[in-house]
Amino acid sequence: MEILAERYQIQQQLGKKAGRRTLLARDTLTQEMVIVKVLSFGSDFEWNDLKLFEREAQILKSLSHPSIPRYLDYFEVNNLPHTQGFALVQTYIPASTLEQHLNLGRTFSEAEIKQIATSILEILIYLHQLNPPVIHRDIKPSNILLGNRSGNSVGQIYLIDFGSVQTVAAREGGTMTVVGTYGYMPPEQFGGRTVAASDLYSLGATLIYLLTGTHPADLPQKDLRIDFEPVTNISPGLRSWLKRLTEPSLDRRFSTAREALRALQQPQWDDNLAVGQPTGSKIKLDKQEDSLEIIIPGVGLNWSSLSVGLFAIAWNSFITFWTIGVVFIAPFPLNLPFILFSLPFWGAGISLAYMFLFPIFGRTRLRLNQQQISLEKQLFGFQFNVERPTAKENITKIEYIPQSWHNTVENNRHGEHGMKNKNTGKIIIYAGIRQYEISGNSSGIQSKLEVQWLAAELSDWLGIPQSRV
Repeated sequence: MEILAERYQIQQQLGKKAGRRTLLARDTLTQEMVIVKVLSFGSDFEWNDLKLFEREAQILKSLSHPSIPRYLDYFEVNNLPHTQGFALVQTYIPASTLEQHLNLGRTFSEAEIKQIATSILEILIYLHQLNPPVIHRDIKPSNILLGNRSGNSVGQIYLIDFGSVQTVAAREGGTMTVVGTYGYMPPEQFGGRTVAASDLYSLGATLIYLLTGTHPADLPQKDLRIDFEPVTNISPGLRSWLKRLTEPSLDRRFSTAREALRALQQPQWDDNLAVGQPTGSKIKLDKQEDSLEIIIPGVGLNWSSLSVGLFAIAWNSFITFWTIGVVFIAPFPLNLPFILFSLPFWGAGISLAYMFLFPIFGRTRLRLNQQQISLEKQLFGFQFNVERPTAKENITKIEYIPQSWHNTVENNRHGEHGMKNKNTGKIIIYAGIRQYEISGNSSGIQSKLEVQWLAAELSDWLGIPQSRV
């Protein structure tokens, strides 16, 4: 058997690609099995290969994590037949890759997918928080090892092959090199730019491969997004999370592994679309591939709106008679100060009339398309924006505030509380500096189930997880 550096006895070849070989060897000093990666100076050798190989050795030497192979040795190779180059030695992990598991016909449940995602995210949190941050750049099934199952655990997860790794310092200090694997690379990586979120995209593509059994490059695409939904049967929460993880736009993708992990662990993701539109709901939802429109009618006539209406009639009747009296009794321009004095009262009267009429005859319309988001109030053919429209790409967050109760009368002195009113909950969409709010106040949202349903539909269409207050 061939021996490298008079120490490492080669057992078998595990892999080979242009200029590189991965060998399984026995360390004759410790009698332990090790992995030896050899870079050869052949006809297809490029100096950039040596640069990446040396970087892998340097970075691996600086890492210390139980789920990452440990650096052992680095030396020059000159005693193998027809081979000259360098060798990197690292610990051997007796486990198969996810790629090998898939090739053997293994399938993964949703619970197992979440366990794998959690393990990889924890590794990425460690790598990305180093100084300088370390970006793997080539996360894929063949670079993830899966140990034997134990109990309810899918098995121990390991991240290997740091041959494409890059530090932020290296990126900022030199020219960019495009590395990675087609199908798992985010759009920015094709341009030679990589950030921490680039690893998140690769993880998402890997998980999609595990769910579908199809290479991400072979799945259809819509607007540069991997269209995996038609070929998977997973919970809406996980589906939305994966869509956010594989967003082509960096602005809409999770920015950090910690943020992605926190979102994955939120319990509401599991029942994002657990309920459809409640029976009896009058809300209209038109959901298309490139647009979403929600129309919420008024709540209708009830005792609350009737009391407001009666007060509005009394108020406006008084102001009308008072103004008419001032106009006709006092001569112009002596009556002008009195007319001006009445204007704020007319403003209050108009507001009262609106508060009475809108819940009965008005409606709220939220519209989303690939360009922008807008929220309008409509009454008797007139419409006005609740908040100015803004670009859809500015949407960063959907906040769901559940049903609550509040006191209408409170006596702080005696600690007594009056009647309690039910707030059915509300949804706030954050787009840059603007906020678009949908709530049950003065609208046809009658129950918390309607708010949950609308929040889930918005989250699903936008591919952005809900955050619950």
